[in-house]
Parts: sequence; structure tokens; C-alpha cells
Amino acid sequence: MSINATLIAQIIVFGILIWFTMKFLWPPISGAMDERAQRIAEGLSAAERAQAELKDADARVAEEIKKARAQAAEIVDKAHAQANQIVDKAKTDALLEAARVKATAQTDIDGMVGKAREALRGQVAALAVQGASKIVQREIDPAAHKALLDQLVTEI
Repeated sequence: MSINATLIAQIIVFGILIWFTMKFLWPPISGAMDERAQRIAEGLSAAERAQAELKDADARVAEEIKKARAQAAEIVDKAHAQANQIVDKAKTDALLEAARVKATAQTDIDGMVGKAREALRGQVAALAVQGASKIVQREIDPAAHKALLDQLVTEI
């Protein structure tokens, strides 16, 4: 193998190419690669932070949902209690009204019974007077009086 001037020229040109690449091309490429690696690392750490924040947010949301359900259950319980109070008050009011109506009806019934007794007494007195006048007009006969008295009792 012979070393000639072309080979030496190629070695020199290759050396210049290496020097030029190392001096002018390699630093921007290396910087761009380092910058990209740094951005990727920052992106990964941001994704991890976001994932941790998401877990925290999920926990807070679950806690808020639990609180909301507890408040809803409390509101429903209060509504049931209030409804029961309203029903109890309505029952009490209805019982009081029924007692008042019953008392009024009893008073009316007592008045009507009194009026009926008075009317009955008047009729009995009239019948007694009528029966006595019939007895006096007829002969004094115990059998006749018995029949007349039986008739008077059936009329009463």
C-alpha cells in the first residue's frame, strides 16, 4: 500500500472537516439536544406534578361529594321531621275540631231531647185528662176502667 498525496490530502480535508464540525456544528447540535432533553425532563416532572394534583383534586372532589350527600341527607331528614310535625298538628287540629263539633251536636241533641220530653209531657197530660174525662163520663165499672187504662197505656 502506497501512501500518496491524495491520501494525505484526504486525511487533511477529513481533519478540517472534523475540526469544522467540532467548532461550528457540534455545539449547536449538542446544545439543541441538551435543551430538548431538559424540556423532556421538565415535561415529565410537570406531568408527575399534574398527576399528583389530579389525585389531590379527586380526593377533594370525593370529600365535597361526601359532604354534599351528608347535607342532602340532613335536609331530607329535616323535611321528613317537618312533614311529620305538620301531620301531627293537622291530626291534633282535626281531633279538636271533631271534639268541638261533637260537643255542639251533643248540646243540640240535649236541647232536642228536652223539647221532646216537654212535648211528650204535654201529650201525656192531655191524654190523662182525656182518659179521666172518659172515665168520669162512663159508669164506674172496674172492667171498663181496665180496658180504658190499657188503651191509654198503649197510646202513651
